[in-house]
Amino acid sequence: MAFKRVVIIVLDSLGVGALPDAALFGDEGAHTLDNISRVCGEPLDIPNLASLGLGLVEGVESVEHVERPRGYYGRMAELTKAKDTISGHLEMAGIVMDPPFVTYPEGLPQEILRLFIEKTGYGYLFGGPASGTEIIERLGVEHMESGKPILYTSADSVFQIAAHVDIIPTDKLYEICRKSRAFLDDYRVGRVIARPFAGEPGAFVRTFARKDFSLDTKSKSVLETISQSGVSVTGIGKIGDIYSHRGISHEIHTKSNEDGMASTLKVVAEQDTGLIFTNLVDFDMLYGHRNDALGYAGALCAFDRWLPPLMELLGEEDLLIITADHGCDPTRAGTDHTREYVPLLVFFNGPSECGPLGTRTTFADIGATLADIFGQKPLQGATSFLSLLA
Repeated sequence: MAFKRVVIIVLDSLGVGALPDAALFGDEGAHTLDNISRVCGEPLDIPNLASLGLGLVEGVESVEHVERPRGYYGRMAELTKAKDTISGHLEMAGIVMDPPFVTYPEGLPQEILRLFIEKTGYGYLFGGPASGTEIIERLGVEHMESGKPILYTSADSVFQIAAHVDIIPTDKLYEICRKSRAFLDDYRVGRVIARPFAGEPGAFVRTFARKDFSLDTKSKSVLETISQSGVSVTGIGKIGDIYSHRGISHEIHTKSNEDGMASTLKVVAEQDTGLIFTNLVDFDMLYGHRNDALGYAGALCAFDRWLPPLMELLGEEDLLIITADHGCDPTRAGTDHTREYVPLLVFFNGPSECGPLGTRTTFADIGATLADIFGQKPLQGATSFLSLLA
């Protein structure tokens, strides 16, 4: 198949069932999609995703099984022994992290906390694992009184720094994050995340100025190879931050899923070649991590309504890929990501019949397919699915 333009949309955290090694991560029984539907007590109103074959993906029981899907469908396992955003996205672009990023599920070690004080000149509050909204509510007042930023982590490879905008302005918070990123490279921490918040005690809210400072792995992703060959790569949402701004020709930062989809439609309408790569983080940030299954369901239904106008903009030389980067089952105890398969839905105009893509052994099959489409060398350890698209 000859495609000139590819659109990838990552439904951040939409897992479709526990991976075989999920028990090693404490995630046996996780199934973000099906468990959300179970909480709702009825099938989700996502007819467009169903029409692409989501209900035909192995292990999915909560979505309608259509007889003649409009898209190709399958699922992917993550080869990297992790379940975080950076690892998932890097693997999609052909980089399998071995060993994976370091995590501190029991809390940040004293050595790192001492370095934080030394390198930034700030003290800190907390330093353990926590939900972001909960820790801001619990320690926000003490932070405002002491001027010390709140540090916290999770089961993922993250070093999060929260501060009220009136106490530590956002630009200053970014500076603290950059200094932290510099010394955390040696510890292989995947992301340093700025978490500015505002409001009064009892009504704190995180602002839209979150910023991720990702570890630069130095490995060359397929995004870099295709962009260096002259292909335009547009990153929408936090894509630029995730890939350390490497291999991205244009970046569009967004405030919400709605903003992300509106930006995607705008770019698709204006840019007729290249790669358009969107991450929709609300699924994970607002609903998965906050154990809000009903909110997650509503967000999925809202995304489903964006699909028809997007698909109408696609021509015969356009390919749409919808997937996820990990799970975050909101029905489980705790607020961490879950080790799950992710869906793989592929659509383009033309085929009279579509079929299964099976269970892919690595997210890197997406990168291999991009390399295939844009004329790059095949990726080692990954398999393009381009030949399966009749």
